[in-house]
Parts: sequence; C-alpha cells; structure tokens
Amino acid sequence: MTSPPPKQLAEAYRYCPQCGTANPSPGQSPLRCPACGFTVFFGPYTAVGAVLVNDGGEVLFVRRARDPGKGKWGLPGGFVDAYETAEDALRREVTEETGLQIKHLEFLLTHPNRYCYQGVEAPVLDVFFACKVAGDNRITLDESELEHYRWQLPDPAMLANLAFESNRQAVLHWMHHGAV
Repeated sequence: MTSPPPKQLAEAYRYCPQCGTANPSPGQSPLRCPACGFTVFFGPYTAVGAVLVNDGGEVLFVRRARDPGKGKWGLPGGFVDAYETAEDALRREVTEETGLQIKHLEFLLTHPNRYCYQGVEAPVLDVFFACKVAGDNRITLDESELEHYRWQLPDPAMLANLAFESNRQAVLHWMHHGAV
C-alpha cells in the first residue's frame, strides 16, 4: 500500500488557528484569515548538523532509529529551539544524541531541506558546522533517535545512503574545503 504524497505545511492549515474560520486558500503562505485578520507565515524551520571529525580525519555518521529516514545514515543534529543560537542548539543536540561535548566548531554552510513527518512536509534550513569534540570519543547513543554510529572517511557508499541531501552536501563541502 502506497502512502499519499505528503502535504505542504501550509496545506495542513485548513482553518484559522485563531478563530476557526475555513482557510479560503490552503497552501498559500502566509495564511491570512478573512474573518479575524490573523496571519501566519510558514517557515522555514531551522535545524543544525555536525560534521564531527576525529583526530584521524574520520567523520561521525549516525544511523537513524526513526522516520524520516529510519535506517539511513546522517549527521548528529536536530532542530533549533526557540531563543537558542544555532551554535548552542548544535552543542545541545550533539550531547543529547551522542554524549559528546563539542570543544571547537566552524561554520560550513547552509542548505535547504524538506522534513516530512506524519504526512506533512515542512521546509527547513539546515545550518552545518565542522566540529571537534572534547576529551575522548566515547559515544553513548540516544536509542530513541539513533541505532548505530560509525567513524569513517566519507566514501561514495556512505554518501549515497544518507537520509538527507543536505547532509550529503555538508560532507562534500567539508571534503572539498576542509575545516576544523
């Protein structure tokens, strides 16, 4: 059985969240309610990702334990919380997911992404940093999010099995421009 294609976030707003009036043009951004004037813009959300590099020049890849991308590889990271900097979000996400503490980070690039969750696709701007970790590289995975990890030099097989194109672009950028 094939799932229906995901709907865009703006399409999910069938009614005004302020007054409940039917949205006359679902899918349009911003939503402007004709009854109460409430206006809401749709994204993008901000997420962060870490190209964590060990002393041997290997990158930490993590295998996702849940959708989107369950069973595929990716980079540690996640969504930025309200009133949090991208750098603080990255430190928090890396520690939550792997137990590692970042000691140094350098901005790499941004890349647009699509995050499909429960049939709704949201636009995301991914912000990537190249990072070194403090202390040893002992990893404790958050098993609710990740099922495995691997330190390795990026290769075509790994790059082809990443959950998100933005992660692939970040690793390729790091490979060609270096950092950390």
